[in-house]
Amino acid sequence: MSKTTRATQALTKAGVVFTVHTYDYDPGADRVGIQAAEALGEDPARVLKTLMAEVDGKPVCVIVPSDREVSMKRLASAFKGKSANMMKPADAERLTGFVVGGISPFGQKKQVPTAIEEAALAHEAVYMNGGQRGLQVRLAPRDVVTALKAITASVIA
Repeated sequence: MSKTTRATQALTKAGVVFTVHTYDYDPGADRVGIQAAEALGEDPARVLKTLMAEVDGKPVCVIVPSDREVSMKRLASAFKGKSANMMKPADAERLTGFVVGGISPFGQKKQVPTAIEEAALAHEAVYMNGGQRGLQVRLAPRDVVTALKAITASVIA
């Protein structure tokens, strides 16, 4: 497994301090984020999942703890929209250039507006997908906000 991806390159270019962590990705896992947390021996609240959605038909990225679900109403509100829905996996892969299970908010083919669950900012460090299945990066959540120019909002159900 390569530890250099478009995501890690984007983080390095942005001057973000991070560490790389690998684990055995289970393609049959019901919840990929929970499986990653268990494999890393971390609290699922500190292992964030990257989801692609649409607000009023426009693509957005949303980052939430792996043990929580996104509230579509709150997501739409965070982007000052009326409605939100999850993006189809094939559309998410085409837009980001990453495969499902390996989608990172960093180094996407086309950067889209991003929201991070505000509760994640309470942690000193969080884990996020590093751009391929089985690869996580550990970094400060404030660096995530800065690097992605993300908004912080309560978007979990």
